[in-house]
Order: sequence, then structure tokens, then C-alpha cells
Amino acid sequence: MYNQEGKSIRSRVSDFYRKSDSGYFILRPFYKLYEFGLMLIPDKLIIQSSFKKHMGYSLDLDNPKTLNEKINWLKLYDRNDLHTIIADKFKVRDYVEKKIGKKYLIPLLYHTKNPNDLKPENLPSTGNYIIKTNHDSSGGVIVRDPLVINWNYIRKRFKHLLKENHYYSTIEWQYKNIEPRIVVEQLLTYDDGSIPDDYKFHCFNGKLAFVMVDFDRHSNIRTRNLYDTDWNLLPCNWGRPNGKELNKPENFEEMKMLAETLAKDFKYVRIDFYLVNAKIYFGEITLHHASGFQKFYQKECDEKYGSMLNLKS
Repeated sequence: MYNQEGKSIRSRVSDFYRKSDSGYFILRPFYKLYEFGLMLIPDKLIIQSSFKKHMGYSLDLDNPKTLNEKINWLKLYDRNDLHTIIADKFKVRDYVEKKIGKKYLIPLLYHTKNPNDLKPENLPSTGNYIIKTNHDSSGGVIVRDPLVINWNYIRKRFKHLLKENHYYSTIEWQYKNIEPRIVVEQLLTYDDGSIPDDYKFHCFNGKLAFVMVDFDRHSNIRTRNLYDTDWNLLPCNWGRPNGKELNKPENFEEMKMLAETLAKDFKYVRIDFYLVNAKIYFGEITLHHASGFQKFYQKECDEKYGSMLNLKS
């Protein structure tokens, strides 16, 4: 059900819970009861139900064919301790440093397990950083000028976020046992202050399958292009419409090499990079893009890339 602005009641309740003190304290007991209920239901049943709701057809786990089906198969049947490490936005830094080198990491400015530590004297006075948690996909808070930030609100928000377990939102096992932490990283921007495009390298069985580029990630009008391994625009849209024309990056081959190096230990993985002033920065490693619940505009693209991913390798 939607209101006049087109925003679902579920989204409004979620905003009330996550963005207001009163909403948090009113709804928190019900959320904990919801989590307890999920513990009693097998992961397989929850994932099958969610898949049918988002994708419009039943999930075939015995003979998965589409890419989204195979991503959900991996959620259930491909789990190991390394997945918890690379899903942790703090611990993954050591993993990446060992694999491809420290020079590709976004500078880490601060980290803590205590939200009360989030105050201006502990952070750069110049601003231009992002505060986020290591254990979910909340997106974080961008701070350009510390003097205009409501730090009391920030501390309360992250106090709430540290109590959340992203596993119960998506049944992605890798998030279940991450020790929550707050991390503060330098904010990457282009020279005009805008947020850089997000290059997402989707790798199958250790090799690049296609590249997804997200534009205007922190705006209400997000667009996305998909490119093949030679940077030809693909006639596929995964979740969003096409955006601006984008020339092949000069260091595309280096980005490809880095992505495949990081992807060697996984059947399917998405490796994210940013490119600022010709310098490559590692963003994150994602095991299950959109939790396997995002439709392609063209079903044949879901089938094509599903046929390319080998779950037995």
C-alpha cells in the first residue's frame, strides 16, 4: 500500500523506526519479536518466500538457472568463515591489503565500538569524511562540515545501528556473526565535490563477467550502465535505467586485474571500486548483489548470466 507520495507504508514505518528516538523505542520490542520468529523458520523457507515476493516467480533451488536464482542458492549453500571477514567493512581492509596492496584502500580516519566516541574532537576538523558501520548496508553519514552536524543525533543513530543484525533483513549468513563497529573513512569526491561513480565488477568463478557502473548514488535519481569485459554497453538493465555515456577508463585493465585477484576465492562476487583523479580505490566486496532479489528489465539477461555462473566449480 502506498501513500500519495508513492512511498510504501513499510518504508514509512522503517524510517520511523530507524530515524527517530520515539520510533526506535516504540517499535524495538516488536522488531526483536520479529527476529525471534525468524529464528524458528528455516532459512530456505524465508528465502523462497522473499524471492517469490520480489521476483514474481518461484525459486528453483534444485535446478537454478537465472543469475538471481543462483545468487540465492549461494546464500544457502555456500558459507564459510572467509565470507564473514570480507563482509566486515573493517576486517576486509586487511584482506584486501594482503591481496592487492594497501595503496588501493580508502584512508581510514577512525574506528570505535562506542558511539559516544563520535564527537568532533576525535575526528578531522576539516570534515570530508563518511561515518558508517562495518556490519550492514546502511550507507553511512557524510560529513562535509563538522560544525553543522547534530552530533547528538549522530551518536543516537549509530547506537541504534550497532544493535542491528543485517542477517535478519536478507538471510545473508555472512552478516550474522560480524562484531559491530563504527568506521570513519575519508570521503572520496571529484574536484567539484560530487560523489564518484561506483564501478562494480561482477565476477563468476574468478573471472570478470560484466561491469556495472552506478551514477548519482546519493541522490534520488540513480542510474546504472552495464558493460561487457571489453567495455561495450550491454542491452541489459539490472534494477535501474541507463545513465550517462561513459568512456572506458584508461586504467580499466588494472581494475579488471584487481577484481579478478580478489575474486579468486569465490564462485560469485561483486568487487566495487572508485576511480578518482585516475587513482583506483577499493570500495567493498559483496557476495550477493541486492541479495538476489533485483529484477533485470530483460529476463533474458538474468538467464544469460545465470548460464555463465558455474556453481559446481
